[in-house]
Amino acid sequence: MIAIEQIRRSIKKIKQFQIIKLLNRLKLKDQLSLALAIVLSFTLPNIVMAAEEDTPGGFVGALDSVFSQLVDVLNRILFFEIAGFPLIVLWLICGSIFFTLRMGFINIRGLKHAIDIVRGRYDDPNDDGEVSHFQALATALSGTVGLGNIAGVAIAVQTGGPGAVLWMTLGGFFGMSSKFTECSLSQKYRRVKADGSVAGGPMYYIARPLSDKGLRPVGKGLAGLFAILCIGASFGGGNMFQSNQAYAAVSNVVPGIPSWIFGIVVAAIVGIVIIGGLSRIASITGSLVPLMAVVYILSCLWIILSNFTEIPGAIATIFTGAFSPQAIGGGFLGVLIQGIRRSAFSNEAGVGSAAIAHSAARTDEPLREGLVALLEPLIDTIIICNMTALVIVITGTYQDSSIDDGVLLTTASFATVAEWFPVILAIAVALFAFSTMISWSYYGERAWEYLYRIYEASEFGANAYLR
Repeated sequence: MIAIEQIRRSIKKIKQFQIIKLLNRLKLKDQLSLALAIVLSFTLPNIVMAAEEDTPGGFVGALDSVFSQLVDVLNRILFFEIAGFPLIVLWLICGSIFFTLRMGFINIRGLKHAIDIVRGRYDDPNDDGEVSHFQALATALSGTVGLGNIAGVAIAVQTGGPGAVLWMTLGGFFGMSSKFTECSLSQKYRRVKADGSVAGGPMYYIARPLSDKGLRPVGKGLAGLFAILCIGASFGGGNMFQSNQAYAAVSNVVPGIPSWIFGIVVAAIVGIVIIGGLSRIASITGSLVPLMAVVYILSCLWIILSNFTEIPGAIATIFTGAFSPQAIGGGFLGVLIQGIRRSAFSNEAGVGSAAIAHSAARTDEPLREGLVALLEPLIDTIIICNMTALVIVITGTYQDSSIDDGVLLTTASFATVAEWFPVILAIAVALFAFSTMISWSYYGERAWEYLYRIYEASEFGANAYLR
């Protein structure tokens, strides 16, 4: 018996040694992944179980409670208001106005050249990068042309009144200059790896310039903070909100679908795409984004033209509501805030997410890719968001106070033309959500990789993180 026990102990020691040896072979990023997985596997169930004791609804209700508490804390920190304006939104719109004036209205002057670039007139296959200008634009658009254009616009009209549409449009106009700036910087400070893949985004154009100014710790800290928040955004607005609103639209047309089955199917499809890397994402978005944009715009035009006689009145309502002190949501300031907030959420100008996609474009001219990027708010906010807004205002459904969900309000607007029309909207919503999820999953993965490789000299050479 003693001999058998000794053998067991020896085997156990050998296994432990093998595990340690295996861990030593893992790269830093793999060790951190394993450590994080272990920590989450022990802590998250305990947190959820603790919350479940005081929360009805079982496991799902407890999980929702945990995330609600976390979001509430972050909301208090990041979205405190100044004169009713969330500081982040105020900062973004002031920055976009500054860039527009400082660069001589580049959002107007650069339009024709931007279109020529996207058409491939200046493409050079020998330039460093992973995707073409058009594919980079499609990938970035797939992350912005999402449910913010459908549910977000509806919420803006519900809470701020039709006048919010005007301020939303102006926010998109100035946001074109912000997109030009951030994506030009992302191209300038990107890093091309040995295998030809690209690492870029705000993490790099924050850290490297500040390092050059002798502020390396500040640069590293801010870049790391952005990466952490980007990962959080990829889970929240990039995936959770999209899947939630997509399910709301689809289940409204096809009732009885269990939410967990819908979630598993969507997660599986998104996983298949993002595992293939940026090249697969770009190939999917390059086909999907133009298709879904055309389908949605044509659907909106159908509804608008079906109510042709109401168009002048709807436009008048929008302009009157934009300056009316009696408008919904706290008067003029409430309308202004709602419009600017939804514009920032929709086109993400100045947020930095699109810069990650544009950094991978094949070009040796950073400003060229910046010009491509300024087309995003034009397509996303000025065209698509206004289409949604006109549909909601023309049909008058925004006055129905019984509808408290953004995507359902748009669905009700579509249903005024034909009972089967919401089916088209449900398909569009599903495609919008899917495209946003694959792009934001890529953004989160890039941010995650940055945190892993921040100290890996083998990635670009010694001190290459900042040099």
